[in-house]
Amino acid sequence: MKEIIVGTRGSELALWQAEFIKARLGAVTATPIRIEVIKTQGDILDQLAFNKIEGKGFFTKEIEEALLSGQIDVAVHSLKDLMTTMPEGLKLAAVGFREDSREIVLINKAAYDPDCPLSVGSGAVVGSSSVRRQCQIAESAPKLILKDIRGNVPTRVRKLREGQYDAVILAYAGVKRLELDLSDLEAAVLPHEEFLPAPGQGILAVQTRENDGAVNPIVSQLDDPEIRLQARLERGLLARFAGGCQLPLGTYSRIGGKTLTLHAILGRRKDGRWVGLARASSTGKEPDKVVDDTYRALVSQQDEYA
Repeated sequence: MKEIIVGTRGSELALWQAEFIKARLGAVTATPIRIEVIKTQGDILDQLAFNKIEGKGFFTKEIEEALLSGQIDVAVHSLKDLMTTMPEGLKLAAVGFREDSREIVLINKAAYDPDCPLSVGSGAVVGSSSVRRQCQIAESAPKLILKDIRGNVPTRVRKLREGQYDAVILAYAGVKRLELDLSDLEAAVLPHEEFLPAPGQGILAVQTRENDGAVNPIVSQLDDPEIRLQARLERGLLARFAGGCQLPLGTYSRIGGKTLTLHAILGRRKDGRWVGLARASSTGKEPDKVVDDTYRALVSQQDEYA
């Protein structure tokens, strides 16, 4: 091979992830590696809420098409952005490098109140376009006002600083990776016991062509079997609901020796309002059974998602 071309979105976080994987690939191959930026539908329609965008794979479809066409050789994604069904001809050659999967609330100082839920004062405006986050906020802090927000991590932080919101909730992984200066803001990291993240949050995914005999042996060296198992649990549950980022599902998995544990919540909605959460936890040694048990427990509480 003359070179390996790594495809990615152009946001600061996506470029950080691509550079990170490029460095890891550079440690296991002497082949030159370069990064190519590809704009996705989610980047173009960056002012619309996710539930207003048609189709699926908002942040991945165009990158996957470039991979299939041979324009790039490797695609780097946040695993939580990927659909649970892989396009024919592609594979997840490596899954790993999980950063802290918790959520973080960034708060303007005037709205900060450590005695209130989420450390945000009553009546404050919280930015989030994620239905998973919205249903959990409505459950734990019903006196907060929810308002849609779009944009990459630095854009959301800028909108917070401008006063468009009193607080925003973000994936802690992205904030940590970008090493943002947040000294002018208050921050509260939310424990998994209080607030569940998206399936696969904080995990990096490296996608390749299934039949690429030159690239796959290189990329596969980056795979982490334990993190792949976590992804199998969390995204396995997402797949059972045939859902994407528009599904109000939160998950968190733990692996202790041969024991697997999966925690999950599913938002309940009625007449356009969040009316509660279905909660479930399952433990076992067989991944598929743990997923199935969690799925059945959630469905038994919320038949409309069966």
